[in-house]
Amino acid sequence: MIDVIGQISAVERTVGSRTLPAGQARVSIISQTYDAPPEDVWDACTSAARIPRWFLPISGELRLGGRYQLEGNAGGTVERCDPPHSFAATWEYGGEVSWIEVRLSPAGAGRTRFELEHVAHVDDQRWAEFGPGATGVGWDMGLLGLASHLAGDGSGVSPDQAAAWMGSDEGRRFMTLSSERWSEASVAAGTPADEARAAAQRTTAAYTGVPAS
Repeated sequence: MIDVIGQISAVERTVGSRTLPAGQARVSIISQTYDAPPEDVWDACTSAARIPRWFLPISGELRLGGRYQLEGNAGGTVERCDPPHSFAATWEYGGEVSWIEVRLSPAGAGRTRFELEHVAHVDDQRWAEFGPGATGVGWDMGLLGLASHLAGDGSGVSPDQAAAWMGSDEGRRFMTLSSERWSEASVAAGTPADEARAAAQRTTAAYTGVPAS
């Protein structure tokens, strides 16, 4: 059992854009503050032994210039690494390449602010159809997993529980609320409210299997 509202509300989400050499890119940023010191959060995010305990099984070389592969998901190359502050990597999935950067900063005694930035070239049609929630809901699930792992008290959702939990009423509620919050971030970035709302409904349907009304 998790506090769905509490977890959704603990996360900050912003949406923007950036001009890259290859053209305009979409930027999604998601962040949460955890009750754990930066060194512990860094280890949780970079240790091949710990990543599967809150995210996905991973293989490869987790070092500067190394290649990694998340089981059934993205792979890529570690492009920058500044422990215990930040790392950046390509995020390669489905024949497309985007980029992630994780930044950690102290947030008071024994606390850490975790921030993940995802930069991707997304064509206008796909963006209009699903908006930032297409990947944002997945990142929300990742931050929930990290929160569960760092809590260390058996609460939350572990990877072996994730599939069943996502099919539960609680899981569907979490994904619905996540999609709605990404819609709000999209509106704050300038998307017309009706377009953002329609995209969120399609994203919610894709994640929950419940047709958009």
